[in-house]
Amino acid sequence: MLWSGGRPDAQPLRSGVMSSSDQDQDQQPQDIAEPAAGRRLTPRQARRLRIVLSSVGMAGVAVVLALRIASRSSVLVVGVYGLALILCGVVIELSRNGRTRLGSWLLGVGLVAAVGADRLLIP
Repeated sequence: MLWSGGRPDAQPLRSGVMSSSDQDQDQQPQDIAEPAAGRRLTPRQARRLRIVLSSVGMAGVAVVLALRIASRSSVLVVGVYGLALILCGVVIELSRNGRTRLGSWLLGVGLVAAVGADRLLIP
């Protein structure tokens, strides 16, 4: 079990359970008249956005994989794009568990690495 850090009334948190601060932020009413430009995303909105972006990335990688296999089938093509698909799935799971910053970095670096490997390794 994880302990919620420095609070004197710290309660153990279970895996997959939102902390009280996440629940408070998720249940706050949102003012429609307030401009969205200066506001930050709530944790729930950030998780949903990351899941959507990862899903779109996964669909895009699957399309590119199908096109690359049609033009030249290679184990290297399947390896590079297969790892990119796995990466998108890992990012979706990280986002579901509240690790959106780690998921953001992993998605960005991983997709750039997959495109770079495609350009450098695959003839």
